[in-house]
Amino acid sequence: MNSTPAPADSPAAGAWEELVTTALLGTDRRPPAGSAPGTNAPVALLDSAAVETVRRRAGLRPAPAAPRPQPAPGDPRPALPGPAARRLATLLADRPGPGGGRRGTSPDLMELLPQWLAAANAHGYAPPPQALPALLDAARGRTDLRPAVLAFAGPRALWLARLNADWRFALRAAPGGGAALPDPDDADEVRRLWEEGLFAERVALLTAIRAHRPAVGRELLAGTWATERAEDRLMFLDSLRTGLSAEDEPFLEQALADRSRNVRATAAELLSALPGSALAARMAVRAGACVAIDHTRDTPTIAVEAPLECDTRMERDGVVPKPPTGRGERSWWLGQLVEAAPLGAWPARLGGRTPQEIVALPVADDWQGELHAAWCRAAVRQRDAEWARALLGSPSAPEAGGPGAVSLAERAKLLGTLDAGERAAWVAGFIATHGLSEAFQLLGVCAVPWAEPLGQAVVDALNIARDAGSYPWSFSGVMGLAERCLDPAEASRLDGLLAVPDEPEDASPGAGGYWAEAFQRLVTTLRLRAAMADELGSAEAH
Repeated sequence: MNSTPAPADSPAAGAWEELVTTALLGTDRRPPAGSAPGTNAPVALLDSAAVETVRRRAGLRPAPAAPRPQPAPGDPRPALPGPAARRLATLLADRPGPGGGRRGTSPDLMELLPQWLAAANAHGYAPPPQALPALLDAARGRTDLRPAVLAFAGPRALWLARLNADWRFALRAAPGGGAALPDPDDADEVRRLWEEGLFAERVALLTAIRAHRPAVGRELLAGTWATERAEDRLMFLDSLRTGLSAEDEPFLEQALADRSRNVRATAAELLSALPGSALAARMAVRAGACVAIDHTRDTPTIAVEAPLECDTRMERDGVVPKPPTGRGERSWWLGQLVEAAPLGAWPARLGGRTPQEIVALPVADDWQGELHAAWCRAAVRQRDAEWARALLGSPSAPEAGGPGAVSLAERAKLLGTLDAGERAAWVAGFIATHGLSEAFQLLGVCAVPWAEPLGQAVVDALNIARDAGSYPWSFSGVMGLAERCLDPAEASRLDGLLAVPDEPEDASPGAGGYWAEAFQRLVTTLRLRAAMADELGSAEAH
């Protein structure tokens, strides 16, 4: 048995501590051992400390060498083409070039790294081994990069992460903490890992199985559900979003009686995403009792009668009884009922009208905002594009808020239910009517690269803003998005915007020069993105 290495020919125990104590007290009060008080005492103390430092650092008995690390695993993916490897090194170094305190016309290289990683992963390349430390350092500093970095870096990144504590995040972020998951067909290994694995490994296992065999994953969870901790049950239940179907309903109905309020709420949310579930039917009855057509008025009007109480059955179905601060109880309960009710039930309840006709109806007693906001949340949860279109309304409507969406965030979520082309066309129409001041959040949900109508609408709006004589800084967020999202093929069409324009008398001083600089950076970035795409495709071209 090997003993812990110890100093050879060591002095009396505690010699270093004695020196430290003397330094703290002062040599006048406590002279070093073997030295008299006086002017030479401090020098004697430093000499003794130097000798003891050397002894502590070098005077160790030889010890057996630590086990040599296992070799790094191989990476079977094709190597990154040389030009792309050099580009990666430049992006990771993040040296945009001279520019003083401002970026000038130089592209923001670190903002292009996510796009480069996505393209490299789409090609299926393996990274140069020497780039792995810089990749892990970049992911350590930016959590948004971690999924793409770990997918690109591959198994060797996990091997490195086990040798450096600074990169341990890679082990936590990787499925199963970097451990290989068993084949879903290997029932014995699946059961063993499920019963004996760490929590992260079990979550990764359940998620992986749900992606391929949802029923097997649900049965696995049901077998141990009663013995799981509440916080673990919540995470496991959330994994059922993958592959969610009507077959999960019986299990989720049982979870509505869980001891944990958060587990009950998640089960109710999942059930309400299944329009054919019994919970959705119960919510449709409750919501329908609160919303009806009032035919006594001159024009058909939606009348709302919010619930008078939140009973125990409503609570079991996921209705939270206590509203947030500043929110009325009845409106809070109504919103939850309407949000969880299947949208397909409303046409029959409201006179056979289409979603567009329903949204266009007036709502009595100032309930329109609450009712439409709940329908917005329901459309997002149920991924109902027809209702989303109705609630968004026309992008050229005079009011930017649309008939149903009450915030930019809700509009962005509604757009997420539409296909990429329709989404881009709607946002392009919105920008053409309302400009860029409210478009930033909407642009963020559009597919990259932007479709031609959307890209043209953004460029036209920026050009209008430039001609107005204001500084470009108010549009820096949109300009940054354009650098990353505009189709690189558009670069040649922007050449006409690179010259410094004539400034009107009421323009901000020097605004034209700043706009020319901003457009130059946009064009330079677009051409750089085109070069990046060519470099990544160079191996396939040969």
